[in-house]
Amino acid sequence: MRVAERAGARDGLQGPFRSPRNMAGEAKGSIHEDATATRLGFRGGTVAGSIHMDQFVPLILQTYGERWFEGGNLSLQFKKATVDGEAVRAELHPGRERASLCMFNEEMDLICEGTAADHADAGSELGRRLQAQEPAARSAIRILSHLHVGDEAQDIPLTAPRETLTSRLETITEALDLYADDRAVLPPSMVVHLAHGARSAVVGDAKAVGLFGALEIQFLHGPLRAGARYVGRTRVHALTESPKTENVWYDVLIADPKSGRDQARVTFCLRFMKASSPLWASAA
Repeated sequence: MRVAERAGARDGLQGPFRSPRNMAGEAKGSIHEDATATRLGFRGGTVAGSIHMDQFVPLILQTYGERWFEGGNLSLQFKKATVDGEAVRAELHPGRERASLCMFNEEMDLICEGTAADHADAGSELGRRLQAQEPAARSAIRILSHLHVGDEAQDIPLTAPRETLTSRLETITEALDLYADDRAVLPPSMVVHLAHGARSAVVGDAKAVGLFGALEIQFLHGPLRAGARYVGRTRVHALTESPKTENVWYDVLIADPKSGRDQARVTFCLRFMKASSPLWASAA
């Protein structure tokens, strides 16, 4: 789908074209590596979807102010993967309950779409999509056959070191003062990075190439900060599949270990490519 076909695509707020970097291109066997990605039908090693979240923040702050980092929501579904340095532009269209978001490249291809709000949003992009999912038959799940809806894990230590944030700021598309000053607020990409530290507790050693299908950040008592110690717990909400992927939908709740109070929730839809798994070789 091309954004030019969307009614009112030019209304609302627009950011400039930016060229996000694929900083994981050397990760052998990942979707970010050129050789692996092209073998699976992509144009090249992909930029992580979490990187695109950062580009919406200036538009969100223009709409809601910095209080968004305390209790706001950002929810995106990814429609087309981008490659290193590919120019993309973020748009925000204000609404009564939530803003709608979209991003497109210079050819006007839709890269992602979603929602943002300054409150806990049950009607977010990912919230609505999760409710509409049809569970996969167990016979259709091979890569993720060890998982079940309702699976939980607890007491997962999570930390984003200050040096990791400093490194991220070298290539971030939107370098805001609140990331770099003494507050050391984590941008959305780093919030996802923090929560992604719980991936192995959820999916274990899934022997297939994975990528983000959708992501949602819900701040509860934010913001989150570099160097702070957090503890995570997870819950699997759905297992779904498509002709090309198996998908797991799960939450990571990020809490202050001293008070036990939840600071944020990150919801993932991880997609695992069937073509990358020997478990699907007979179906190829």
